[in-house]
Amino acid sequence: MDDDLGRPGSASTVEQRRELGGFLRARRERLDRAAFGLPPAGRGRTVGLRREEVSFLSGVSVTWYTWLEQGRDIHPSRQVLDAVARCLRLSEPEHGYVLGLLGLAPSRPRVVGDTAAAPAHLQRFLDALGEHPAYALAPDWRLVAWNAAYELLYPRIATTDPADRNLLWLVFTDPGVRALLDDWQITSRRFLAEFRTEAGARLGDPQVRAVVARLRAASPEFEDGWERHDVQGFVSRERVFHHPTDGRLVYEHHQLRPSDRPDLQVVVYTRVE
Repeated sequence: MDDDLGRPGSASTVEQRRELGGFLRARRERLDRAAFGLPPAGRGRTVGLRREEVSFLSGVSVTWYTWLEQGRDIHPSRQVLDAVARCLRLSEPEHGYVLGLLGLAPSRPRVVGDTAAAPAHLQRFLDALGEHPAYALAPDWRLVAWNAAYELLYPRIATTDPADRNLLWLVFTDPGVRALLDDWQITSRRFLAEFRTEAGARLGDPQVRAVVARLRAASPEFEDGWERHDVQGFVSRERVFHHPTDGRLVYEHHQLRPSDRPDLQVVVYTRVE
């Protein structure tokens, strides 16, 4: 782990500012000019709002906003970021993501313990869930624990090479997972947006960088989704699976965080009758 993580000029800080610039630019370019009472952009002109227009509408100087998009080493106030977020019409998770990238929002502990494997008491908890499939994810979305019910849902989990036992890697590269999911296109994009939200403050971590780089090289769909800079918080929701032997299965999807290991997230599927 980098000892200087989060310090000015560190690999983490540089990566986070680069991510902030790309995220703001992606959001700006997606805005509907008509929604702001602005005329359509001329042929060959910027899609969405221009930097100068964001500056005028947010009350932030065009130089300051340009530096934000360029990932410059500046220190904007919470008020500046709030004004930009309102102008870009960011959702609450997106707004929180921007603040977190610059250290202006509480972030989850980076690492509380060894995330190569879940602690024994967490594995016992997963096992106690019985018929409810459940698994635990490390900050880089490695699957570090699961129960027997999850192995019945996705039998290959136990035999998958540990180097590939990452939820995003499986979703974007395993044809079996793609066939299992009822709405792969929607679910894969949703998972990527949730991962980005989780990983924003950790983009300088070697493990997170390695996961992203590997997936960008292996999956055109991941590469396209990564460039979109989508951010979404976790929401419990219905999930549909097409199991090769059990047929159509419908579950509700929940997330938990152990108070003694908040760096790990536990995902539980409860059956919907």
